[in-house]
Amino acid sequence: MSTVVFFIFAILAVASAWGVVTSKNIVHSAFFLALTFVGVAALYVLLNADFIAAVQILVYTGAVSIMVVFAVMLTLRGDVRESSEENRKWGWGLFTAGLLFVVIALVILTNTDWRILAGPWTVQNTAASLSKLLLTSYMIPFEASAILLTIALIGAVILAKGVKEDK
Repeated sequence: MSTVVFFIFAILAVASAWGVVTSKNIVHSAFFLALTFVGVAALYVLLNADFIAAVQILVYTGAVSIMVVFAVMLTLRGDVRESSEENRKWGWGLFTAGLLFVVIALVILTNTDWRILAGPWTVQNTAASLSKLLLTSYMIPFEASAILLTIALIGAVILAKGVKEDK
């Protein structure tokens, strides 16, 4: 049963990632990106990585997707339906992706030195132990990154609002 669920969410993630790349509407691409993040989070749940799945949902699906939509809405000029009219270079992209796939497959299949079996996981509750570390030993870097991201978002809004068009 878990194999069927894995394939459902893997196909969802790959299909929505394809939608990000091929959609001509940039807002639809942003929503496909959020759906891709949800599919990846479901795959993390299947791997018993509960903390990473929660971070994937909260940070990527929530914050990053909303920030992408805000950036699109603040900076977009003109009609949203045809934000990328021409994609003539898709053949080169497909060729490059195929070549990259072949190179990575050759590296994986020819190198046997790096294949190490995973050891047993000794930590019982990853979310509790990681949250304790984030709120004790790594509190200053955690808060500094939050402040840095907030300043970056404010700067993006100021830059987007400061652009004036002459008509």
